[in-house]
Amino acid sequence: MEVSMRKHVLAISVFQWVLTFLLMGTFFTILLLYLLFTSFWIIPVVYFTWLFNDWDTPVRGGRRSEWVRRWTVWKYFRDYFPIKLVQTAPLSPDRNYVLGCHPHGIFSASSFCNFATEATVFSEIYPGVRSWLAVLAGLFKFPVYRDYIMSAGVTPVSKDSLKYLLTCCGTGNAVFIVVGGATESLQSSPGEHTVTLSNRKGFVRLALENGADLVPVYAFGENDIYEQVRFAPDSWGWKLQLLCKKHVGFAPCLFKGTGVFGGSSWGLNPFPRPLTSVGK
Repeated sequence: MEVSMRKHVLAISVFQWVLTFLLMGTFFTILLLYLLFTSFWIIPVVYFTWLFNDWDTPVRGGRRSEWVRRWTVWKYFRDYFPIKLVQTAPLSPDRNYVLGCHPHGIFSASSFCNFATEATVFSEIYPGVRSWLAVLAGLFKFPVYRDYIMSAGVTPVSKDSLKYLLTCCGTGNAVFIVVGGATESLQSSPGEHTVTLSNRKGFVRLALENGADLVPVYAFGENDIYEQVRFAPDSWGWKLQLLCKKHVGFAPCLFKGTGVFGGSSWGLNPFPRPLTSVGK
């Protein structure tokens, strides 16, 4: 009974993360706009006024919170798969680093757990080094959600944002970039390992221009936690994915996972398969 209860807790910890990624930004956008036309209009007015003045914070290091990064829920998240971070070489706190991560997968679960939380004790493995996970800049346009992900040390994957971390925040900064982006997410399927680097070498130039060391990171198992439905070329789904990738930078994927309590082949939860991130 105790083992079964723990299994459910682990599954729920992952499910809340998936729902947060998929719905939190849209939910708070709609909620704040709705409140504008109610007797609670002062709440969105105050927030949007503050947001206007705070708009550039994500590209200036954000608002990192060690308390959020150390939430117990992230340990449950880690244990669901489980997720491991393997050190193959030390990182000196006297240097800055740009780390190119592969593969992207559907949600980059291992990168989030290892570099946006302390579930795998990154700060103990690499003392004096701060990890920053760079993600799609468009996510920081969603109210409330932007503040939530900033607290985890997540930053926009934009030139201004990354350059600020490497030049204005001292040394000991490790910026993790999942270089394949939306294009690589469309090629995510169990057993496949396709690296997408064409027209995506800006992170190399960024490291060279700012004197940062370039480090490759591979997440074993990332492509195995979801089964993606592939659309035939020229189908409506294929055209929609290309359109979103071109104009939004995000490609919607149709994927199959497992149910929160198992038993479903179309659930939102990833399959509990081991994930191991190794950097060299």
